[in-house]
Amino acid sequence: MPFVKLRDGENFESAFRKFKKSCEKAGILSEVKKREHFEKPSVRLKKKSLAARKRALKKAKMRD
Repeated sequence: MPFVKLRDGENFESAFRKFKKSCEKAGILSEVKKREHFEKPSVRLKKKSLAARKRALKKAKMRD
């Protein structure tokens, strides 16, 4: 669980920005979006293989 310690005289906006950044680093928002709707295991597997293919194509293009 990310948290932010407030310094003396620190305003809310800067503390909120720090908190959002720590949440982003922890991957909380992406995890929430992933769990928002149920995905069947077969669909999850297809997405995973598609992402692997895209990464492989990108690596192949980088080598050329």
